[in-house]
Amino acid sequence: MVKKAVIPAAGYGTRFLPATKAQPKEMLPLVDKPVIQYVVEEAIASGIRDILLVIGRGKRALEEHFSRNFELEAQLLQKGKTAELEQIRGLPEDVHIHFVWQHEQKGLGDAVKCARHHVGNEPFALLLGDTVLESSTDIPVTRQLIDVYNQYEEAVLALEEVPREKVSRYGVIKAEPIRDGVYGVHGVVEKPRIEEAPSNLVIAARYVLPPEIFSALDIARPGAGGEVQLTDALELLMQDRNIYGCRIRGRRHDLGNKLDWLKANILYGLKEKDISADLAGWLRQTLDQAGP
Repeated sequence: MVKKAVIPAAGYGTRFLPATKAQPKEMLPLVDKPVIQYVVEEAIASGIRDILLVIGRGKRALEEHFSRNFELEAQLLQKGKTAELEQIRGLPEDVHIHFVWQHEQKGLGDAVKCARHHVGNEPFALLLGDTVLESSTDIPVTRQLIDVYNQYEEAVLALEEVPREKVSRYGVIKAEPIRDGVYGVHGVVEKPRIEEAPSNLVIAARYVLPPEIFSALDIARPGAGGEVQLTDALELLMQDRNIYGCRIRGRRHDLGNKLDWLKANILYGLKEKDISADLAGWLRQTLDQAGP
């Protein structure tokens, strides 16, 4: 049973400087909600009620965002702004958000190690804090992975197919299909050159991991820049255990770069009833003026 989620959110966000000099990249808005809220809501919608955020220097805004602001709530109530009040009242009462600090930036693997004492001897979901996954079904992407984990009780990686020319951006897997959408994973290569990529199936920012991943992280050797790569620990884990992949039914929005962040804001804006018509009209007018 997967009851806990870990969300690494300690990165500097250098691709968004100067906007992220004084605010976390995870607090950048996707229309009217910060990116991190979408990630937390995905975990909750997947049935998880115990969530740990791994944060670092300059990330206090994340703690404040998930804390109640009673003064603001009182003002909204007094002014009769019930819709806005409902939006900021916070998470369901049975959801518990915890925080742990990653004091030095040493890679995703090191961020996961920071969760060891909170996770204990339990499997857990891992959701990257700067990536929103929009499910194409009524089953959230993390829940899709949990369902596969419940069948095999082994690590499960979220997978998506990307154009071959983009594989060098991601962790790429070597795998064989087991059934529709589920794969047996036999290898993981971090950001390979196009000609060396074993496939065009890449890890899509979500995982369900067994507690044994921590032992693998302990012996994984730091790579470039002294960073501990989670993919190296997965390779070690694979020596003793099976790892599965689940091709997600959904769409990834990698909000750690400016272009995809802008695209996602337009896509989500077109779904907002109060602005969608005006936004669509403005887009058509702008494209017509730009010409061919």
